[in-house]
Amino acid sequence: MVKLFGTERKESVQTRLQRLYFNFFPAYRSTGARIKFISSDYREIHVALRLFWRTRNYVGTVFGGSIFGALDPLYMIQLIKLLGDEYVVWDSQAKVDFKRPVSQTVFARFLIEDELLHEIRETVSREKKMQLWFPARFEDKDGKVYATVDKLLYIADKEYYRQMRNERKKPGQV
Repeated sequence: MVKLFGTERKESVQTRLQRLYFNFFPAYRSTGARIKFISSDYREIHVALRLFWRTRNYVGTVFGGSIFGALDPLYMIQLIKLLGDEYVVWDSQAKVDFKRPVSQTVFARFLIEDELLHEIRETVSREKKMQLWFPARFEDKDGKVYATVDKLLYIADKEYYRQMRNERKKPGQV
């Protein structure tokens, strides 16, 4: 466990095992990124992405797909863990802004605060579903930003989501 950003949070045995699982899961491992820290409450995740032969593109910098893939599942998984079984969470879209070529190790922090969780629960309770943008950025050890990514997540009440899916499936449709 390596905390890349200052935090008081700690890892638990469960989140340490989750981190190891992610880092060895072939789809995530192939991005070249490594999850370095998952807080015991899943509210904070730290990721490192380095330039090496598997992440190097044609011009010698980190491949854009590695940058995106390194963060792709993280907010969705955090929300699934934090909100619990009564909610459905899906990635909906993403916007990537490459600020400068990545030629060294960069880091990203995924942090979900209590206020945001409260807002999500209230909105979904009232409206049954919502979409929300989550920002992420890759920066070096000095704080210089190399890429920013905004992820749009769909969050819904699980029962509402089931009803909507069932309504879409009319008799005779697959």
